[in-house]
Amino acid sequence: MSKVNIKIEGVPYQVEAGLTILEAAKACGYEIPSLCTFNHGECSQGSCRVCLVEATGARGLVASCVYPIAEGMEITISSPKASEARRSSVELLLSNHSKNCQECDKNGKCELLHVAQLTGARENVYEGSKTPVSIDRLTPSIKRDTSKCILCGRCIARCKNAHGLSVLGFERRGFKTIVAPAEDRSFADSPCILCGQCTTVCPTGALMEVSEIEKIDAAFKAGKYVVVQTAPAVRAAIGEEFDMPIGTLATGKMVAALKRLGFKKVFDTNFAADLTIMEEANELLGRVKNGGVLPMITSCSPGWINYAEYYYGDLLDHLSSCKSPHEMFGAILKTYYAQKIGVDPKDMFVVSIMPCTAKKFEKERPELGHDGLADVDAVLTTRELGKLIKRAGIRFTKLPDEEFDNDIVGEYSGAGVIFGATGGVMEAALRTAAAVLNGQELEHVELQEVRGLEGIKEATYNLGGLEVKVAVAHGMKNAKVLLDQIREGKSPYHFIEIMGCPGGCVSGGGQPYVKPCFLPNEEDNILDTYRAKRAAALYREDESKPIRVSHKNPQILDLYKEFLGEPNSHLAHELLHTHYNPNRKRF
Repeated sequence: MSKVNIKIEGVPYQVEAGLTILEAAKACGYEIPSLCTFNHGECSQGSCRVCLVEATGARGLVASCVYPIAEGMEITISSPKASEARRSSVELLLSNHSKNCQECDKNGKCELLHVAQLTGARENVYEGSKTPVSIDRLTPSIKRDTSKCILCGRCIARCKNAHGLSVLGFERRGFKTIVAPAEDRSFADSPCILCGQCTTVCPTGALMEVSEIEKIDAAFKAGKYVVVQTAPAVRAAIGEEFDMPIGTLATGKMVAALKRLGFKKVFDTNFAADLTIMEEANELLGRVKNGGVLPMITSCSPGWINYAEYYYGDLLDHLSSCKSPHEMFGAILKTYYAQKIGVDPKDMFVVSIMPCTAKKFEKERPELGHDGLADVDAVLTTRELGKLIKRAGIRFTKLPDEEFDNDIVGEYSGAGVIFGATGGVMEAALRTAAAVLNGQELEHVELQEVRGLEGIKEATYNLGGLEVKVAVAHGMKNAKVLLDQIREGKSPYHFIEIMGCPGGCVSGGGQPYVKPCFLPNEEDNILDTYRAKRAAALYREDESKPIRVSHKNPQILDLYKEFLGEPNSHLAHELLHTHYNPNRKRF
């Protein structure tokens, strides 16, 4: 790539052509205060004017996030003119911002407060009218507060980049401009899939998950038998809430923390991931052998399910009828497990720790329950779990590594662990499908063809003489390509895995924020690598497990022998399967 000679603060540098001033400065060891990008890969409108610098060849100050470098350019960051302009830009943002920092859920992770400190912004320099406040918390997943929005547009860009959607946009004009669904509707009245990707890039508390911590507090206070389960992706990210490096596998410390928080039992959702594979793999083979609807598509991601119901209601027969793993586990806990330990299901309160905000909505679906009881009673994100641990005064990094409860249920295979990464469900299902078809285990269970962060991955496997073509997609922008093929009758596949969030659950909308300003010890390219690092942690745990296929999990085999009968039995369908509705009224 061609190089360009520039000077920053009078020091000569040679950098790659095509960079913005902000990018070039970072490559040379400078961190220009910035809000609209923070090198997040989302939005480059230069609207906040926080990253203003002086540059030769420009008329006046320029927004470094959008202004391209040129040969011979001299850039000044620290001049009084540039410094005062950046401070004024932040002060103007603050003049129209709700400053209830003490009450804000983003306290400690607020980028606006961060740049206010960097620029030396003064309090109440500009006084005047404020944008009228509107708060939307009609969904159980995401809440929106216009009083904290700085109109950076990052949420708008993330929705487009990840999903090809435009659920959020700029509404109204002039001083009355806000970011909202069309016509300032609630998320409840929009085609939002509730994935929460917008919350991960919002620099302030304008977009946040709806917290259910108080609901859990109430369950403890009422004397409920409160049990908790954790999704595989949580262990690969919870350490980041306590300044551990990205990619740290914090399984044991997470379990220890949950036990100290008072949960009666601490289970791993991976047990139910193994159960999902037993049901889903057998469902796939049944469709292949009996001329069922193909390709079959996985149904573990509630954001993807919401997308399918909204935009591809004519293809719902292609979806596996399996509930997602945490919902399956809830159903088993309130039937088989409750009976085993002698607890009335009405007294059991099931909490799921998930990397996903859409799971909060999923648990509210009326069809996900049995005998009038919901399968799952509350869902916390990984971020909320971090808050719960900190509130209790637990020093996470000082905890010993402890084991999940697995006396009757809870044991899991390596196949269950990798559900958290894109391609993981596919790989786990194929490990079992191969054994069911020919009675022999795969010689190598690592299926590299379906791993990685490519938008769409495809492969063909010979399973007991049956050639099975598969595809994997993550993010609805990629999923749309495969879905349009099905709609047009051109899909060559038997089985498709779709995950709502880019990278899969490891980068779900409820995972810790990945923002360079709060991760000073991480390398510069962290935004390109954090998904891969979290996924790698799950693959490491898979490799460490003595059992790496779902169909050899002894507790799963006992569950079928003692209770369910066999995969896809009548009772299994009653408890572990569901249906979807293109005309669903969500709220």
